[in-house]
Amino acid sequence: MLAPAKPPRRGSFPDDPASYFSQELSWLEFNDRVLEEALDRRNPLFERLNFIAIYETNLDEFFMIRVAAIKQQIDAQVLRRTEDGRTPSEHLAAVSERVRLSKSQQMHLLVERILPALERRGIRIVRVADLDEEAQANVERTFDERVFAVLTPLAVDSGHPFPYISNLSLSLAVELEENTADGVSLHFARVKIPPTLPRFIAVEPSLPGERRFVLLEDVIARYLGALFPGMTVRDAYVFRVTRDADLDLQEDEADDLLAAIESELQRRRFGEPVRLEIERGIPEYMREFLLKSLDLHEVDCYEVEGPMALGDLRQLIDLPGYDELRYAPFLPAIPKRLRGVTDLFALIRDGDVLLHHPYDSFDPVLQFLRQAASDERVLAIKATLYRTSGSNSPIVSALLEAAENGKQVAVVIELKARFDEQNNIEWARRLERAGVHVVYGFPGLKVHAKALMVIREDDDGLRRYIHFGTGNYNEKSARVYTDLGLFTCRPRLGSDTVALFNALTGFAKVTDFDDLFVSPVTMRREILSRIEREIEHARAGRPAGVRAKLNALTDLEIVRALYRASQGGVDIRLVVRGMCVLRPGLPGLSERIRVWSIVGRFLEHSRIYVFENGGEREVLLSSADWMGRSLDRRVELAVPVQDAAIAETVDRRILGTLLRDNVKSRELLPDGTYRRLVPGERHPPCDAQRTFLAKSHKT
Repeated sequence: MLAPAKPPRRGSFPDDPASYFSQELSWLEFNDRVLEEALDRRNPLFERLNFIAIYETNLDEFFMIRVAAIKQQIDAQVLRRTEDGRTPSEHLAAVSERVRLSKSQQMHLLVERILPALERRGIRIVRVADLDEEAQANVERTFDERVFAVLTPLAVDSGHPFPYISNLSLSLAVELEENTADGVSLHFARVKIPPTLPRFIAVEPSLPGERRFVLLEDVIARYLGALFPGMTVRDAYVFRVTRDADLDLQEDEADDLLAAIESELQRRRFGEPVRLEIERGIPEYMREFLLKSLDLHEVDCYEVEGPMALGDLRQLIDLPGYDELRYAPFLPAIPKRLRGVTDLFALIRDGDVLLHHPYDSFDPVLQFLRQAASDERVLAIKATLYRTSGSNSPIVSALLEAAENGKQVAVVIELKARFDEQNNIEWARRLERAGVHVVYGFPGLKVHAKALMVIREDDDGLRRYIHFGTGNYNEKSARVYTDLGLFTCRPRLGSDTVALFNALTGFAKVTDFDDLFVSPVTMRREILSRIEREIEHARAGRPAGVRAKLNALTDLEIVRALYRASQGGVDIRLVVRGMCVLRPGLPGLSERIRVWSIVGRFLEHSRIYVFENGGEREVLLSSADWMGRSLDRRVELAVPVQDAAIAETVDRRILGTLLRDNVKSRELLPDGTYRRLVPGERHPPCDAQRTFLAKSHKT
C-alpha cells in the first residue's frame, strides 16, 4: 500500500482573502472562455455550436458536483470561510448571480448569432405553430405514430403525489382545465420528454436545399390534448431538474467495493435536487409549486428564455454533409522515428520516445500492448486504467489477448472514475473472467496515474518497458485531448514503477521513490522542495524559474510557495486551463507570476512541470494538477524527462509554443478577469494548436 504523506500544514501567509480567487467562480470563468469560442467567427459554424453544447454540459456537471457540495455544506450548517473569504451560503449566492448572467449571454449568442447564421446556411429550427397546414399535418402524424405511445402523463393532486423527476430530464408542466358541475377546476400534470427520441425532429423543407427541424417538446406541447381527453390544456411550460450526482461512498465500511459502487450508481439517479430550470413566462403559482415540491429555494431557480438542455445541439452538429461548417479533418501523424517500426521494444531500448497527442497518433500505444500480448518473451503486463473507450476498447482487448496467451496481467481499474463507473465495472468483470488480476482502485484514494509496464526477458536479462501518460488510455479522447506520452526502459524508473504496482496490488508499504513523484507519498514534498530550490537559485544569482502547464491550480500550499518564489525573485509562467485560485500581478506578492489559459479546438489536458534549477533544467510530465485532491487524495505520477533532446522538445517546443500563443490564449488579470491576447506587429499570430498540427504533418 502507499503510505500517505502528512497532511499539509495550514500556514497563515498570506491570509488576506484578497490574495485568492474563489474556486467556483474561477471555474465559471473557464466555462465562459469556452462560451467565448462560440462567439469567435474564426471557428467554423458547427464548431461554434459545439462550444455552446460543451458549455452546457460543463455547467450541468458543475451543478451536479460542485454546487451539490456547496448545498451539502449549507445543510450541515458549515460556516467556515474559504480562503477567498466566502461562507458556503455566500458562495452559492455568488455562483447563482454569475450563472444567471452567463446563461443570458449563452442564450443571446445562440438566438441572435448562431441560429441566424445556421438559417443562412439553410438549417432552421421552427415552431410547429409557424408551419403551414400540410407540414403541421405531417408533424401531427409523426406525433401519433412515433411519440404518443411513449408518453406517460402524470397527474398531481391529493391522490397522486408529485412524481420523481429524473436528473437532467426535460419535462412539461401542464395546466389543465376541467368543467364540472361545481364549475371550472384547475389541475397540474407532468409529462416527461422522452430522452429515447430525437430532440430535433426533421420536417419537410419549404425551400430547395433547406433542412427544417422542430423541437420534440414543442411537438408534444402542441398535441397534449391527445393525452388528456375530456380536459382542456390551458398551457404547458418546459422545466428541467438537476440533481446531486456525486457518489456518497464510505469505502472503509464497504467489504465489496464493486458492489458498493454499483449500489451508489443506482442511488445517483435519486440524488437531491440542486437546480430547477424553468421556461420564462411560467405562472408564479406553478414556479412556487415546483420549488416547494423539489424542496428548492429561489436561489436555485433559473429562468431560461429559449431551449434548455443545449447539449442536445450535437444532433445538429452531426448532420451529414456541411463539411465546410466543421474543422478540417486531420489524420494524427506517426512520428518519424516510429514510422515502419515493427519492434517497439528494440526502439525503446535505443532511447526514450515521446508522443504528443492528438498531433501524434495513439496507435504506437496500442502497438506496444499488442506486441507485448503476442511476444513470447513477455512475462507480465501491468496497467492502470482510469477511463477507457466504450465497449470495444482496443486497450482492454489487448490486455485480454495477453491473458489468453498466458501472460501474467494485472490491471488496476479505478471504479470511482466519475461518470465512467459503470463502464469500468463491466470491463473489470470481463478482465477477471479472462484470468486477469484486477484491483478495484485503492481504499480512500482514486488511482489517476497513467502507466503501462511490460516485463520482458531480453537477451541480457529482465527489462521493464514502460509507457507513462498525462491522459487516459482511450484512443477516442486521444483524438480531441492534448496529452503527452513517454516510452522508456530506464532501470530506475522501472524499479519505481514496480514498487508502485506492488503498492497498488499488495501490502507493500512504499514511502519513497528514486525518480518518480508519486501522490500521495512524495509529490507534494517534491514540488514544494523544487519551488524552494528555485528561490535559493534566484537569491544566489543563478538561473531560476518555474514554468508549468496544468488543468487547475487550487492547492493553497502550492500557491503560497509560488507567492514566496515571486517575492524571492523567481519568474513564474503558468498555463492553467481551468480553475486558478492564484491571483497574479499583485505588487509585493505575485508581480513575477503570469498565468494564461488556452481554449481551442482540442481540450488542453497535458501537465508539464519545468524547474530552471540554476541552469540544470528539470522537466516532468504528470497526470496530476496542483490541487489538493491530486496531491493528497489520489494516486498520481510525475515522471522526469531524462532524455535531453526530449526535455528540450517538451519545454521549448511544446510549452514554449503554448506560452507564445496569442490567438487562443487569455491572460489572467489581477481582478480575476481574462484578457484575450491579440497579435501585434512585433508579435505575429501564434495559434499553438494550429502550429502543432502543421508541424506534425511536416516531420
